[in-house]
Amino acid sequence: MKRSARLFAIAEMLRARRTGVTAEELADRFGVSVRTMYRDLDTLRDASMPLASERGRGGGYALDRTYSLPPVNFTVREAIVLLVLGRLANELRLLPFTRTLGSALDKVRGALPPSAQRQLDARNGSLSFVGVPGHDSDGEVRVVIEDAWFEGTQLDVDYVRKDGTSGRRRVTVAQVVLERGETILNTVDAETGERRQLRLHQITSARAVTAPR
Repeated sequence: MKRSARLFAIAEMLRARRTGVTAEELADRFGVSVRTMYRDLDTLRDASMPLASERGRGGGYALDRTYSLPPVNFTVREAIVLLVLGRLANELRLLPFTRTLGSALDKVRGALPPSAQRQLDARNGSLSFVGVPGHDSDGEVRVVIEDAWFEGTQLDVDYVRKDGTSGRRRVTVAQVVLERGETILNTVDAETGERRQLRLHQITSARAVTAPR
């Protein structure tokens, strides 16, 4: 079995299990050494698969249950509407989470048969939305903020105030508000508990706060 096929099979096996599985069991299942299996698991982590390792009975390596949804059967018309609206949301920067949006749209498009993809291409040009595009923002900042919003973790952010001075805060993102031309983050200051608004395009850098070991 080629390594790429093995990695896919490992991911599918973990997704289907209700309990953890040890690296030794996986190595035996796929006919490789334990050392090779550890490398495969590290590769899956590097590909953003949420693998967790737990000790005790029923422990081992397991995939976060929120990682994927059960199969959803969209009609061709439903899929086309989702893809067109997703394209418009991306073009107008209505959502700051462009990485996840793009990945989702690619999966939906890839599931369409060739005839439906041709229909999608035809419909894409015949539906438009006139609005005010949101301010552009740093791509790396968007990725870090997206992860923190989904996971509820703290961030250290550097930003530029309206008067041009710089600021730095440790915050939790409580809410993402999309206004005309603005993506506003309603945050909670980690030190004071004070609620403040930060504009996404004014954030120059963001770093996830590593939990103490």
